[in-house]
Amino acid sequence: MFQKVNSFKLLASVLLCQLAGAIGSAFTASSLENWFILFEKPAFSPPSWIFFPIGVTLYTLMGISFYIVWEKRLQQREVKIGLLIFGIQLGLNSLWSFLFFGLRSSYYAFVERIFLWLAIFLTIVKFRKIPKSASYLLLPYIIWVSFAMLLNYYIWILN
Repeated sequence: MFQKVNSFKLLASVLLCQLAGAIGSAFTASSLENWFILFEKPAFSPPSWIFFPIGVTLYTLMGISFYIVWEKRLQQREVKIGLLIFGIQLGLNSLWSFLFFGLRSSYYAFVERIFLWLAIFLTIVKFRKIPKSASYLLLPYIIWVSFAMLLNYYIWILN
């Protein structure tokens, strides 16, 4: 009934996703103190401290989701496609931080966020066909990205 957990694969999956977050945060850290604080933000903007724990949690859930799919037969076409789309959305996730904080472009970051949302949605759809549990673990992520997209839009409009 219960499948044995491959601790190495699980740890590698979570670390891979956390690495994507760390790459993104490298661009974020340099802009928080001298650029981002100057922005006019919408009233629903959360405090800055909340982004780190939410990010760590979401990247961990993404890693577990990736692990669940990775444990399936890699020879299966559905698994390969699902993991490819997952990889694309992971790359897009890091790219957003580069566009928003690195290039300091809330417009390009907003446009990219739309593509990220679509990639997450497609990942959820593909993962649902493999093990449903992997797709469920990505639901908090797409909800957060939806909120972040709205926040990004308002920052772009207000500034």
